[in-house]
Amino acid sequence: MKLYIIGAGPGDPDLITVKGLKVLKEADVILYADSLVNEDLMNKAKPSAEIIKTAGMHLEEMVDIMVDRIRSGKKVARVHTGDPAVFGAIMEQMSLLKNNGIDVEIIPGVSSVFAAAAAAQAELTIPDLTQTVILTRAEGRTPVPEYEKLADLAKHHCTIALFLSATLTKKLVKELTEAGWSKETPVAVVYKASWPDQKIVRTTLERLDEEMRANGIRKQAMILAGWALAENMHEQNYRSKLYDKTFTHGFRRGVEI
Repeated sequence: MKLYIIGAGPGDPDLITVKGLKVLKEADVILYADSLVNEDLMNKAKPSAEIIKTAGMHLEEMVDIMVDRIRSGKKVARVHTGDPAVFGAIMEQMSLLKNNGIDVEIIPGVSSVFAAAAAAQAELTIPDLTQTVILTRAEGRTPVPEYEKLADLAKHHCTIALFLSATLTKKLVKELTEAGWSKETPVAVVYKASWPDQKIVRTTLERLDEEMRANGIRKQAMILAGWALAENMHEQNYRSKLYDKTFTHGFRRGVEI
C-alpha cells in the first residue's frame, strides 16, 4: 500500500514532471492543496477520479481520507505545490501514514525558487561572487531554530531565497542590514512565479518594503536577495572555469595562451 506525493511545480501546469503527470493521470483519488496548486492540472485526471480539495482540512482529516482510500485498493496521489521537500509539510503526513502501515513515494517538482530565478533571468551562483544559496524564511508567527536566525544566516553574504516572507519585509530588511548588507543590495521579488499573472519587482534592500506595499504583494512571493540579482550582471565579467579555454578538465584539455 502506497501514497504518491507529487510536486506539481510552481504554477504553470507544464512544469510538472513527466513522472508526476503520469501518476496524476493514473490516480483514482487526488488530494491537492487548492489554495496553491493550479486547478488546470486536475483536468489531466481521469474522469472517474475522486478529486478532493484540502485547503480547509487539518492534518488528521487529510490522512484519514488517504488511509481509507488506499485501504480500499485505490491509487492515491497527494499533490503539493513546488517541490515537496521545501516547506512542504510532508514529514508530518508521512509519519501518520507510516504508523498506518502505508509507504510513500515522493515525486519531486520544480521549486518556486527556481521558477522565480528563471523569471528574473538570474543565476543564483555566480563564480567569484557567490557560490552558495540559502533557502529560508523570515521569522513570523512560526519561530525558526535558534541557530537559524536570518541575521546570522545573512552574515555569509551569499544569495538568499526567502519563502513565506512577503508580510515580513520590514523585519527582513532590518536583519539583513544588521548583518552588514548594503542598502543597495539588489532584490528581485517574483509574485506567483510561472502563473499567468506573474509579477516581477526589482528593487534594493532599502526600498524592498516600500515596493512590496506599492505593488500590493502580500503572499505567494519569492524574495531573492544578493548581488547575483543585479540587473546588469550580464555586463560584468564573472566567468566560470567550466568553459574557460585555458582550464583542463575530464572532457577537454585547456589551451595555453
